[in-house]
Amino acid sequence: MTTEGIIILIALSAVLFAFVFIVYRLVKALRMGKSEDRFNNFGQRVKSILVYVVGQARVLSQPAGIGHFFIFWGFIFISLGTGEHILNMLIPSFSYEAFFGTGVAVTISFCQDILAFLVLGAIVVSLFRRFFLKPVRLESDDPKAGREAVFILGLIFVLILLMYGIKGIGIIQGKVDGSSAPVSNIAANLLRNNLIRINVVESVFVWVHHSLIFFFLLYIPFSKHIHILGAIPNIFFRNLGLPGTLTSMDFEDETADKFGISVLTDFSWKQLLDLYACTECGRCQAVCPAYLTDKPLSPYRMIHNLRGHFMDEMGSLLSDNDKEYTEKPIVPEVVSKDELWACTTCGACVQECPTFIEHVQKIVDLRRYFVLTEASFPPEVQPVFKNMEINYNPWSFGYADRANWAADLDIPLASDKKSFDILFWIGCAGSFDDRGKVIAKSVVKLLERAGVDFAILGTEEKCCGETARRMGNEYLAQTLIELNIEVLKGYEFNRILTICPHGFNSFRVDYPQAGYSKPVVHHSEFLLELVKAGKLPSGSTGNLKGVYHDACYLGRYNDIISEPRELVSGIDGVDLIELDRHGKRSFCCGAGGGRMWMEETIGEKINETRVNEILEKNVDQIFTACPFCMTMFEDGLKACGNENVKVKDIAELLLEASKESEKGKG
Repeated sequence: MTTEGIIILIALSAVLFAFVFIVYRLVKALRMGKSEDRFNNFGQRVKSILVYVVGQARVLSQPAGIGHFFIFWGFIFISLGTGEHILNMLIPSFSYEAFFGTGVAVTISFCQDILAFLVLGAIVVSLFRRFFLKPVRLESDDPKAGREAVFILGLIFVLILLMYGIKGIGIIQGKVDGSSAPVSNIAANLLRNNLIRINVVESVFVWVHHSLIFFFLLYIPFSKHIHILGAIPNIFFRNLGLPGTLTSMDFEDETADKFGISVLTDFSWKQLLDLYACTECGRCQAVCPAYLTDKPLSPYRMIHNLRGHFMDEMGSLLSDNDKEYTEKPIVPEVVSKDELWACTTCGACVQECPTFIEHVQKIVDLRRYFVLTEASFPPEVQPVFKNMEINYNPWSFGYADRANWAADLDIPLASDKKSFDILFWIGCAGSFDDRGKVIAKSVVKLLERAGVDFAILGTEEKCCGETARRMGNEYLAQTLIELNIEVLKGYEFNRILTICPHGFNSFRVDYPQAGYSKPVVHHSEFLLELVKAGKLPSGSTGNLKGVYHDACYLGRYNDIISEPRELVSGIDGVDLIELDRHGKRSFCCGAGGGRMWMEETIGEKINETRVNEILEKNVDQIFTACPFCMTMFEDGLKACGNENVKVKDIAELLLEASKESEKGKG
């Protein structure tokens, strides 16, 4: 082995030893989190790696992801080239061509050359966007984060230039086939007549390049680029359940001294792994309704600050000599209460995250601690919980009044029929809210017209528990769920029909956790089903120009996007306009996560922001499929001083259209 080989061997061994030790500490720190089973469905998890790591599917879901795609694959092939060069320094006879054949060697060299050039372009574009375009997702209160990003991009830029220099000199010396390295050929031509001591220059390029690689390897775990280590395993261990699924809690655990999360080690190991996985791309921040309306919450900043806190605390947490160490509370040391309660649990952040970080679960877990352990929450939440406990609904209406909305209708009760096809779950809004009652009645009339065999629970129905759960009151949610399951098990039916996406989602993800699974259908799906079966007419109405708003818990969480549009578009006379933010990327109305019952006192109101966005389309009507959205938009229109635009549920629209159609025939 040459002197150069001995030096590189010593340097490489030292760097790898240090790197492995650092990674060992990072893994050891993760193991301080609570246990969580993320090893099921191995095949599906491998598929996740192929789709979201190899294919970069989520990264490429936005145009800016193209640059990252080039950087990711460029870095892979640059590393392959670096590996070959280092191995050649250790074993002079080693080369990819000698070991794998000319075809493989040429392919690697060509891909390395082209992708590295594309990486240079991506870096230039990235820096231009950061300093001149300044997109929302790159906004940060931490100037260090911006400087670090520029430093890393600059480092990669220099590494690529050095790589081209090394390959260019290799072409000049005849050691590299220039036909498989078009960009390096250009570098060779630039260097050919400008270098006197070419061997010395080559050594300088090689040692500077490899030294930067070694530095980068040791710098990664302490920088924003720790995601290079955390992203792939985080994608492998991602939540494979339905979107919106929250972890359940065991209140019979006698060893528990508190409920919810207050310090880092209360998180599960997977939740801590999330902190390593964050790329700080800011995509979550760019879609967060709280952040975009000037609330203190930024999902990106929350994860960034939690990771900083984790790294700061790691030494003490891992120390064998500091058994008396007391962890700092996450709230208010890292996350403020205003941040905690600003979240609408809309799930936009989770959907956009390229590494599948679960922001909403963390927020709900932190809420759980304050609700269940500290009994500390916003004052307006207290009556909501109390009413749910006593009256089984968020309002102060007595539970005995739950079926009053149907007093003038001859609606069959489950207790009378015992067995039927469809259980129509009215929900709290349909039972007590004035506009919700209109929606419920519209659906009933349509069901009767279509000859559907259905029944309602009447006073046997209680709040589904969805709101309580996402507000952090897991105990109350489980109580309500268990009470409802006990009632539901007493009847024979095929499907549950809901008008509320929150109830729909709860029956789909929360109730199965409690041991009760039943097919559930939202009224937007079911009414379309009836129209397609010829049991209901689409009808017609006067010329209407309207927009359909996708409720978060319907479109984003449950992928019910085309059905309500098809239902509305099928009505003669309706001109359906698409909003800029729609479908899975719809903008929240502001009611989820318990915000329906809480005042917005910070920043702009989310519902008014969405209403103003809608009014820009110059429409006559707003079509919804969620009673929460209905309330938020009607309030928003009043606040904006616009009483001309009307809000209608799709069931109301269909009922009116069918009546108009019958009048026309008459």
